[in-house]
Amino acid sequence: MNPLFQISTRSYEKEISIVRKALESLEIECNVKNGYGIEKPFTKFGWTFFNIQISKEMADHIEKSGMMQGALGYKIGEQMTNFIGHYLETKGSSVRIKKIDYG
Repeated sequence: MNPLFQISTRSYEKEISIVRKALESLEIECNVKNGYGIEKPFTKFGWTFFNIQISKEMADHIEKSGMMQGALGYKIGEQMTNFIGHYLETKGSSVRIKKIDYG
């Protein structure tokens, strides 16, 4: 199963392009094609939520390459969540990220 994360934001139109560009950059850094998928958004209580799924190939590269060095968390899923969140932040995004499934 591919890692699945839920992203939340109050400014979807602005953030979705930043998230896409950041994930495209991550694909290039990992030398992976089709490394992520973005699911259809839904709105609730003024927030927009959407899921991103990272391919197993990209997740394996991130884990084994040392890219997550310094990412906080006791389990690999927590570390990956923190890594992806920090990566998006360094690319200009201010979304919130939550791990749904890390298999």
